[in-house]
Order: sequence, then C-alpha cells, then structure tokens
Amino acid sequence: MLTDLFSYHFMVNALLAGTLVAVTASLIGWFMVVRRQTFAGHTLSLVAFPGAAAAALAGAPVFVGYFAACALGALVLSRASAGATRSLSDENAAIGVVQAVALGCGFLFVGLYHGLLNSLNSMLFGTFLGITDDQVWLLLGTTVVVLGVLGTVGRPLLFASVDSDVARASGVPVAGLATGFLLLLGLAVAATSQITGALLVFALLVTPAATAQALTERPALSLALSVALALAVTWGGLTIAYYSIYPVGFWVTSLSFGLYVLARIWRAAVR
Repeated sequence: MLTDLFSYHFMVNALLAGTLVAVTASLIGWFMVVRRQTFAGHTLSLVAFPGAAAAALAGAPVFVGYFAACALGALVLSRASAGATRSLSDENAAIGVVQAVALGCGFLFVGLYHGLLNSLNSMLFGTFLGITDDQVWLLLGTTVVVLGVLGTVGRPLLFASVDSDVARASGVPVAGLATGFLLLLGLAVAATSQITGALLVFALLVTPAATAQALTERPALSLALSVALALAVTWGGLTIAYYSIYPVGFWVTSLSFGLYVLARIWRAAVR
C-alpha cells in the first residue's frame, strides 16, 4: 500500500527532503545546462566531497563542510571562467585541475581520519532514509533562498546565458551574474549532495533539465517541466526503493536516465 510510505517518520522526512532538493536542483540545473556549465557543476559536486570529509575530520557537522567547500569552489571557478582573453579550452583545463585537486584532498582527509568513517558511503552516494528534521528545515531554507534569488535575477540571467555579448552591451552585469550564479549553483550542489551524495548529484541537477530542454525550447514551459520531472523521479525512486532491496540513488538515477533517453528518441522522431 502506498499509504505505508507515510506511516514512518523517516519516510516522511525523505519525501519532504527529496521534494525540496528536486525543486532546487532542477531550477538551478536548468540554467546550468543553458549556460553550458555542466562541467563546472560536476566539479562543484566533487568539491563537496572533500568539504564533507574535512568537516568529519574536524568534528564539525557534515553540512557545514558541504556548504563551505561549495562556496569556496564556486569562487575559485568564477576566476577560471572564460573572459575576453581566455579560451574555452583554457577554462575547462582550469576547472579540471580544480576537480583533480578536490578529489585528492577528499581522499587525503578520509585517510587522515583515524577511525571508521561510517558516513563515507553516504558522502559519495547519499542517503534519503536518514534525513533528520533539522536537515529538512535547512533544505527548506536553501530552497527559499534559491527561489528568491532566481525570481529576482532570472530574466537578466537568462539573457546573459543566451547571448552574453548583447546582454553586456545592453548594460546587464554579465560578470557579476556569472559569479552569483556559480555561488547559487554551489548552494544547490551542497544541498543536493546531502541527499544524493557527491557522485550522484547529476541525477537531479542535470538529467531533468536536459530532458525538459529536449522536449521543448520554450523557457517557461521547459523550467516547469524540469521541476516536474525531478519531482517524478525523486518520488518514484523513493517509492520503488521502499519496496525493493536496491538503494534509492540507483532508482533515481535509472529513472532520470530512462526519461532522458525517451525524450531524445521522441525528439529525433519528431524531427
């Protein structure tokens, strides 16, 4: 019975946290795909890992490490963003260096931890079933911040994402928006990583947005569809995992990938 999902407090928290994370990740992910910054987003998801490991090593709450590392990583990546004299290949090379260093530091911090780091698996692959009430409130606050900022800068951000040269000539602060978006992306990655883990962030950050943009080119409809798809795969993954022996991350990732493949097939057939 589906009503069994609401009989346990841990499942209620999982559904609430999953809903908040799905909304945050799908909205930020949509702009990330439009801006062609998926590599930067992937790097930030890996930066979250050493942040969480460093927090565990220092005895601090893991979520502090997630947010601190992603904020610092976003600022570093903003310096590596392509400018007037920097080519896209140079930007990708700099981002790749940051990614490699982040992974190395993560494993260093895990190695320095003298004891059994039980949370290592959840750092990498996440957990929906151990969400506390405090984490739900933290994710709610994150979602409110993301929605508020996007509601304020959404139009100029889309303008700068589609045609930065024209936007700059029109007086849009393109550089400031770029840095602000990376910070917002880091915030979304930090929140999502607490649920999906550092390695599965893209299941909610990229795939729903890419699927929505494959189905329609209308921005408003594509944004709404991205959120709907993220909610569908999150709720579906939690429901299936509750009645199966396989982890939630596997189902969320598989459902996201399956919908993306179907969207690409449909788009090819229409063309």
